Amino acid sequence: MSIPSSGLKVLVVDDSNTIRRSAEIFLKQGGHEVLLADDGFDALSKVNDYSPDLIFCDILMPRLDGYQTCAIIKRNAKFANVPIVMLSSKDGVFDKARGRMVGSQDYLTKPFTKDQLLQAVNLLGNTKQG
Repeated sequence: MSIPSSGLKVLVVDDSNTIRRSAEIFLKQGGHEVLLADDGFDALSKVNDYSPDLIFCDILMPRLDGYQTCAIIKRNAKFANVPIVMLSSKDGVFDKARGRMVGSQDYLTKPFTKDQLLQAVNLLGNTKQG
């Protein structure tokens, strides 16, 4: 059975309203359902309530940063296979490596384009096995 490249449930976690809004617009244009969270704690409750197919998670957030959020999600067996893409305004090798250590599948530098965002969704969303 092939999984369609559109119609995924995507969670965007970022403390910037601008980033959340632009990601939401891009993803909806790509035919995806979008959930938004403004910090790590909000993200954890949304992951638990809605079981997203893919998560975009900002690294620098108050209270619970993206690395901690990613690590907590990955430690839960129910969500361990959900692909997570880290978002950061820094394009550093260290950040990418640290993201991989906590279980993220990819890394996007902000500001991202619609194409970059949808390409990541298509790439990672198609790897999801139901």
